[in-house]
Amino acid sequence: MSYVLTLIDMNKVLLYILLIALSGCGKKTEKVNPRNGAITESVYASGILKSKNQYDAVAPVNGIIKQIFVSEGDLVKAGTPILSIASETQKLNKENAELAAHFSDLKANEGKLNEAKLFVDLARNKMKNDSVLFFRQKSLWEQQVGSKVELEQRELAYENSKTAWYSSIVKLEDLQRQLDFNSSQARNNLKISNQLESDFTLKSEIDGVVYSLPKSVGEIVGPQSTLAIIGDKKQFVLEMQVDEFDILKIKPGAKVLVTMDSYKGQVFDSRVTRIFPYMNERSKTFLVEAEFSNQPETLYPNITFEANIILQQKETTLLIPRNFLLHDSLVVKSSGDTVVVKTGAKDYKQVEIISGIKAEDELLKPTE
Repeated sequence: MSYVLTLIDMNKVLLYILLIALSGCGKKTEKVNPRNGAITESVYASGILKSKNQYDAVAPVNGIIKQIFVSEGDLVKAGTPILSIASETQKLNKENAELAAHFSDLKANEGKLNEAKLFVDLARNKMKNDSVLFFRQKSLWEQQVGSKVELEQRELAYENSKTAWYSSIVKLEDLQRQLDFNSSQARNNLKISNQLESDFTLKSEIDGVVYSLPKSVGEIVGPQSTLAIIGDKKQFVLEMQVDEFDILKIKPGAKVLVTMDSYKGQVFDSRVTRIFPYMNERSKTFLVEAEFSNQPETLYPNITFEANIILQQKETTLLIPRNFLLHDSLVVKSSGDTVVVKTGAKDYKQVEIISGIKAEDELLKPTE
């Protein structure tokens, strides 16, 4: 493999060689031979624990906390009432909806329907009677009995009563539709009012534990006010902030070594489960989640931890101290020759050498 050094690099190399030569006159230069050993490359991250499915239960409406049904640490099921919010306006709205539903109920308006049906029956009977009188008068007129004026009067009375009968039927049908509409609308309004009233009772969305109740009875709350923090009791997620410089190195499934002040001297294995593809512009970090391979028995939300996300591990490879490496790609042999090397895994003390030197090569520590 051939390597090309820029003029600037050559000048720097010559300068280092000159410094090494000068320093050699005054003091002994450190030397080292590459050695075979193990190395682990990792990315440091810090973070906090979150209960799995943890969420902030917020107030859906404005009001005053009337009653709290649970305590911090209580286990709850999905749908369990957490607290209730009082609202005089909503109470009056529900009462109005109940009154309107009762007023518009079909049974409550049965008298109006019976009255309209009675008018239909009366109009029909009158029409039948006027019809009989008209056709009787018409028969007499055909026998040249009676006057034409009487015939016309009977015909006009019959037509009027027939029109009145049709009109009473239309009015009955309109009344029936109107009452059906009012009744359905009032029932729907009552359902809406009941639903709104249920919104004034905050309920758990999951099976879990109540970790926090930041508000007290009597406090005024509004939409989006956090009223409770609820999450899973047994499973926890590690939330880590990873610098943008390192995020591309991390892959799902990567091993993570975790230490916590709560468990001094212990190291816990975990695995990366999720990498959020959106950078926090303020901190220039990405959120990365991991889960324990063997979770500690007792944990709580917001416990802090430190982690090392393992990028690669090698049991046996050629290593040199990092401070013997120049510009990430150069080493100086004891003969004074400067050699370009290809590096691999790195930790804070050592760097892997893939090619460029051998174990028997003696290296000089560069003089800063």
